[in-house]
Amino acid sequence: MIQKMFAERIGGESFGKDTTIYKFAMIKKAKEEALRKNPHRKMIDMGVGEPDTAASDEIVEVLRNEAGKPENRFYSDNGIPEFNEAACRYMENVFGVSGLNSEKHVLHGIGSKPILAMLPTCFINSGDVTLATVPGYPVLSTWTRYMDGEVVNLPLTPENHFFPDLEQVSARVLERAKLLYINYPNNPTGQVATKEFYKKVVKFAKEHRILVVADSAYANLTYDGEQPLSFLSTEGAMDVGVELHSLSKAYNMTGWRMAFAVGNPLVIQAYGAVKDNSDSGQFRAIQQAGIYAMNHPQITEGIRRKYSRRFDKLVVALKEIGFQVEKPKGSFFLYAKAPKGTLEGRTFHSAQEVSRYIIEEASVSLVPWDDAGSFLRFSVTFEASSEAEENTIIQEMKQRFFALNLTF
Repeated sequence: MIQKMFAERIGGESFGKDTTIYKFAMIKKAKEEALRKNPHRKMIDMGVGEPDTAASDEIVEVLRNEAGKPENRFYSDNGIPEFNEAACRYMENVFGVSGLNSEKHVLHGIGSKPILAMLPTCFINSGDVTLATVPGYPVLSTWTRYMDGEVVNLPLTPENHFFPDLEQVSARVLERAKLLYINYPNNPTGQVATKEFYKKVVKFAKEHRILVVADSAYANLTYDGEQPLSFLSTEGAMDVGVELHSLSKAYNMTGWRMAFAVGNPLVIQAYGAVKDNSDSGQFRAIQQAGIYAMNHPQITEGIRRKYSRRFDKLVVALKEIGFQVEKPKGSFFLYAKAPKGTLEGRTFHSAQEVSRYIIEEASVSLVPWDDAGSFLRFSVTFEASSEAEENTIIQEMKQRFFALNLTF
């Protein structure tokens, strides 16, 4: 009976019957096979997409102190005012975005993922279009399809410096387009936005009456003098967009689920209306810890230095192996063209095939991307407790890759 009741948006009567092996399921199976073949060889996991260390002691201490306070036991619904006020200060102190009203321009989320899920329910009707950069985080696109909308992908390629080619979107698509999803610093390419790019996005959005959803989860993670840049610092951006910020990456708070949306007041109001019917707000004590984090952006400095140092070492090692790579300007991901085969004559037809081969034969876990060419994503969030251990892991990774005899 139940099999016939599933909504078409999740597959209808076919729900649960799809035998396609998806990327992360493939990675899991490949890891199991690698362990079976080499039970004593440690897996080097450079595919993980979350920080390798916990939040700082002072943030944890705030949570500890706040968790037991009786006034924090209540539902927070759409958030406590102090959090919104701190978010406004954070936007000004870190990104130079001033003039925000904490009651109109900001609203918290239980992580940025639910915000991305809720926004299409605010705007997408049947037949409406979301423009989404690929490769990338799929949640906004998934929920667009749930709302019976259409997703038009904008490929991020080296030729376009991993920016979407907005001029190539057809007039027929633009007539139905409502949302444009962008993500900078970008997962997985590591590209950062420029002021010129954001100006182009604002102009495009105004001309075609499209709402911009700027996912800035990695906004604070930039390197070598690259300054954090907010979409909202662009003239006119507030008229056409909303930006999402997360404490997960910049403060090692992934499991804490603390984020906020900031931008156009009507968009924030609509998001709040849907949110009010979706959740009862994040635990107040976690919001208080988030306030402390945003009031102390210098905490991110040590995290940024660690990732930058690891990138420097990883880039050198990958170039020695044969990868053509450069240090990314932001995020904690390095995006590299996948090898084409091996000296023994094996040919790879996709990044997913390469990734599986590397996991099974070398016990090095990477994430494959085949959305806009065949690429592999390396993450510098691999577990290492010291710089010496970082060196050991990267050296071991290099030796294992050499043994594969890859061709590029």
